[in-house]
Amino acid sequence: MRKVAVSVLVVSQLLIADHVPAQTAESDSNMATAVCDFADGQELSVRYKDTVASAKDEPHNGKVWLPGGSPMTLFTNAALTLNNATISPGAYSMYVIPNRKEWTLIVNRNVTPGAAYDEKQDVARSPMELGEIDSPPKQLQVSFAHAAAKQCSIRLYYSKVGAFTDFLEK
Repeated sequence: MRKVAVSVLVVSQLLIADHVPAQTAESDSNMATAVCDFADGQELSVRYKDTVASAKDEPHNGKVWLPGGSPMTLFTNAALTLNNATISPGAYSMYVIPNRKEWTLIVNRNVTPGAAYDEKQDVARSPMELGEIDSPPKQLQVSFAHAAAKQCSIRLYYSKVGAFTDFLEK
């Protein structure tokens, strides 16, 4: 029953994401940005590479994944919580650890280009629920669903997997 509910939720979010204006705006040929506006005008955004994945870019269970060979970048001008951890306004790197039954989203304070992932700089980690999608993208796709006045649900789509978790505005 839970798999059916998650699948229905993922499909409904895909439909919502298609109708939310300015979800993704490309500023150059291989970068994309997903944006979510809170009701009070504050926002968060994620910038990521949307190139088609090569064999070396494929996610491996239990290992930190850098889609397109580099971390995603989170920008927020609002204080947030992710899985009960506080995220102050600013810029952060984001990583994903995929596993068979659950993915983990990581927010990390090190935004130095080319720097190796350092777990000691993690600000927040959150389990992501998974669902299966019918139309698998050839590259990572990131979108947000504005679920409530102070809630933005991040959606990561890759292969046949849809993974999601919530950022809450403090």
